[in-house]
Amino acid sequence: MTTVNSTTSAAVTDAKTAAASSKINADFDMFLKLLTTQMQNQDPLDPMDTAQYTQQLVQYSQVEQSIEQTKTLKEMLSAFGTQNLMQASALVGAQVETNSAVSGLSAATPAQWTWSSTRDVTSMTATIKDEKGKIIDTLPITATGAAGAFTWDGTTSSGKKVDPGLYKLELEGKDASGTKVAATAHAFGKVNDVELDNGSVKLTINGLSVSTADLLRVG
Repeated sequence: MTTVNSTTSAAVTDAKTAAASSKINADFDMFLKLLTTQMQNQDPLDPMDTAQYTQQLVQYSQVEQSIEQTKTLKEMLSAFGTQNLMQASALVGAQVETNSAVSGLSAATPAQWTWSSTRDVTSMTATIKDEKGKIIDTLPITATGAAGAFTWDGTTSSGKKVDPGLYKLELEGKDASGTKVAATAHAFGKVNDVELDNGSVKLTINGLSVSTADLLRVG
């Protein structure tokens, strides 16, 4: 399902723009009334100096033009955002890899990651943390070479089943000599949904919301 969410910040911006435009219009109407009255009642032998009023007219015109330009820009950005959303909707159902070590775990779908290391490893230790950074489990995983994948269904090494949510994977590999090898995890999974959030297209992958800018691979 493709959705478009209206955000609070966008609504506030629209309200402020509308309020500013309304105030400018009200002030301008009052200015014109005062100017007309003074011109009608001026002394023909001592006519009023119009330079100041001309300057004010120019200022009102510039402010009103600025508001209209802002409105036009917002409309253009909204159109671009909608276009990007429609393009991103083609990703629904696709398998993607993200630039994040945080993966979503649900009752129906396990948390999934790919990993890569700076050189070949013969063993790997995985540390799984919850959203608050608390260590949920530390366990060995099968790892050979310099790349692989890891799937976790939420069951700890003690047999406890954790709640659905977002979990971060941290890895530490070792080579044949027992020397530590740096490894990086990247969450991957199927795109369930796309949405427009304050002009930015976001993908939902098993409960994890990521920007399209954070995608590393599709398919």
